[in-house]
Amino acid sequence: MKLRSLRVEKQPKLMIIPMIDIIFFLLVFFMMSMLSMVVQKSIDLSLPQATAAKVNMETTIPISVTRDGAIFVEQEPVAPETLMRRLQIEKERNPKLAVVLRADADSQHKSFVFVLDQLKKVGVERIAIATDGKAVSEPAQTR
Repeated sequence: MKLRSLRVEKQPKLMIIPMIDIIFFLLVFFMMSMLSMVVQKSIDLSLPQATAAKVNMETTIPISVTRDGAIFVEQEPVAPETLMRRLQIEKERNPKLAVVLRADADSQHKSFVFVLDQLKKVGVERIAIATDGKAVSEPAQTR
């Protein structure tokens, strides 16, 4: 007759679900941190401020208008006469083209409107105007 040992030998359990949760958390953390490190291909400007300044950057090209009225597509300077042709080429490459229009806060209104007009002529329907984030302040109470 065989006697069982009174001591119960338990094997340690390997809990895999908490490890999977941690791995997914780290994956999401690194993905989100890399998104904030993406450098936009455009020139440095002083943008005006707005309270809601979020744009989806999936298929967009930045167009910048500097303080002196110069126009840049991505980081390449473009003459006003050749802007329409450049936009047509971009529109042919991507029919769902979206544009982020970045204008310096002190730029000439004439140049900004010219770029908007050219975008409309080419048929670009998705246009975003870039701004810097601004803290929302409470309106002043009057009595």
